Amino acid sequence: MYSLHYKEKNDFEIFRMNSQHIPPHLHKNIEFAYCLEGTLAVGVGTTLYGLEKGDLAVIFPEQIHHYQSFGAEGTTLYMLATPSLSGSFMQTITTLVPVDPIIRAKDVHPDIYYALETLDVDKDSPHDDILHQAYVMIILARILPYLQLKEKSTGTGENLVYRTVSYIAEHYTEEDLTLTKVAHDLFVSPFALSRIFSGTFHMNFNKYLNITRLEYVRYLLEYTDQSITEAYENAGFGSQRTFNRAFREHFHMTPKEYRELNQKEWGSRI
Repeated sequence: MYSLHYKEKNDFEIFRMNSQHIPPHLHKNIEFAYCLEGTLAVGVGTTLYGLEKGDLAVIFPEQIHHYQSFGAEGTTLYMLATPSLSGSFMQTITTLVPVDPIIRAKDVHPDIYYALETLDVDKDSPHDDILHQAYVMIILARILPYLQLKEKSTGTGENLVYRTVSYIAEHYTEEDLTLTKVAHDLFVSPFALSRIFSGTFHMNFNKYLNITRLEYVRYLLEYTDQSITEAYENAGFGSQRTFNRAFREHFHMTPKEYRELNQKEWGSRI
C-alpha cells in the first residue's frame, strides 16, 4: 500500500496498486512507477507527465511528486529503495535529477521488466538485501543512459515548495495548523503560500492538509488497532463531523466500512 508517511521504515518496498490520486509528498528513497494497465499522471515538481501501459517513471530522492488518475482504472507497480541499494550510482541519484523522468515503453529494456517482475514475485526470498541491491543497480544501469540529468535546483520557487511539503509532513498532526501559521513559520506571506497550493498542488491548503491527514488515518485503520476516534484525533482532526465528511468525500465510504473492507481483504490473503 502506498503510504504518505515520510519517515521511511523499510529500505525496500515493492507493491502493485490501482492507479489513484496521491497528493504531493517527498521522501529519501528513489521511486519507480511502472504502468501495468491503463494510464497514470505523474507530477514531479511543477511538471505533470502522462504514463501509459509499459511506461516507467523514476523519481530521485527528495523530489516532490504526486500521482493523478483519470478515466479507466489502471494498475501501477511501485518500487521504493533506499539510495544505499544503488551502489556506485548513489552519488548520481542523490546529487542530480532527471530533466524528464519518464522512460517510454519502447525504451524500457527487458532487463528492467525482468528485474521488477522478479522482485515483485520474490518479495520474501532469503538474502533480500543482496538481491535488492543487485536488481536496483541493474535497473539504474539500464535507465540512466536514457535520462538527461541536471543539478538539483535551488531556485526560490522550488525551494519554497520543498520547504512547504517538508513542514506539513512534520506538523500535519497538529490540530491548530493553518495556512497563516505555516506562512509565518516559513517567513513568507499567506498569499505567496496560497499560490503554491493553487499553482503547484492544484488544490487549496485545507484540502491538501485534509488529504495528508486522511492518508495517515487510512494507515492507522489498516495497520493498527486504534479506534476510529483515536485515529482521527492522532491525525490532527479536531472535529468528528469534519473528519467524517472529509473521509467519505475522499474514500467514498465511512471509516467503519473502510476498516471492515480492509480487514476482509487482508483476511483473504492469509
